[in-house]
Amino acid sequence: MNYRKLGKTGLSISEVSFGTWAIGGDWGVSRDEDGLKGLELAIEQGVNFFDTADVYGSGHAEELLAKATKGKEDEIHIATKFCRAGDIHDPETYSERKVSDYCEQSLRRLNRETIDLYQIHCPPIEILRDGSVFRVLDKLKADGKIRHYGVSVETIEEGLLSLEYPGVEALQIIFNLFRQQPALTLLPRAEAAGAGILVRLPLASGLLTGKFKENSTFAANDHRNFNANGEQFNVGETFAGLPFAKGVELARELEWIVEGRGSMARAAMRWILDHPSVSCVIPGFKNEAQVTDNLAASGVPAFSNIEMERLSAFYKTEVAPHIRGGV
Repeated sequence: MNYRKLGKTGLSISEVSFGTWAIGGDWGVSRDEDGLKGLELAIEQGVNFFDTADVYGSGHAEELLAKATKGKEDEIHIATKFCRAGDIHDPETYSERKVSDYCEQSLRRLNRETIDLYQIHCPPIEILRDGSVFRVLDKLKADGKIRHYGVSVETIEEGLLSLEYPGVEALQIIFNLFRQQPALTLLPRAEAAGAGILVRLPLASGLLTGKFKENSTFAANDHRNFNANGEQFNVGETFAGLPFAKGVELARELEWIVEGRGSMARAAMRWILDHPSVSCVIPGFKNEAQVTDNLAASGVPAFSNIEMERLSAFYKTEVAPHIRGGV
């Protein structure tokens, strides 16, 4: 396992870490037994960082992490998020009273005394402009409830705005072969500010595995069904903002990246890791096989300069015109 610095936090985290949205139960059918085995295997292989949220399975993902990391609290770092259990547009959701309550509930489910990284969960930009929530997070940090805090953002504009607050030590962003724009401005600015970068949806909700066809379907409780066009939350969170059929078509055009790298998923994550300002990728998983496949991304060959230029041109001409949900 390779490890990278999480910005200025002082934490050294596994460059391939894992998100727990899928095992929480929001990506179709999942079994706790499989999720726990996947977590245990990841830890055995050196993964020391996991990302979750209080709304993943209504807190169930946090509870699974508590089981998997019991007795390893000093070794395994956990990032969780808040605000989406309430009305994200209501300023009261970000008040000291409410945020403290969200934090205590997550601590209880995680069975921990302190949260390593506490993130605002994709708040509206007006909340970031107001900035009051950061004073609340500063107090939680002073009280020892959290060690560090950051923001999970939907767009580059939100990320750049978050970096204006000195206490923000990490950004969680959508960044993948179908969402390349952050490499131009946001990644350099984050690095200059000493903020770590967590990359979610590295496989664009599975499109970048290359396994889907235009007629592929998803379970009713899978966000790839109920949010395919942004019906429930930002459309950028599902298929990187691409219409599904178009995403399948574009993924076929990327099949060449597999050569010498084993699978499209490994190659897609390798491309992300080839950006040194990235702290880690956090793919999801439902079972041990997916954990093993994702971890292999660290060991495949990096992309050459010529390949990187080809992929950049592909994004600009073929992908960018079809992206929805901001960049």
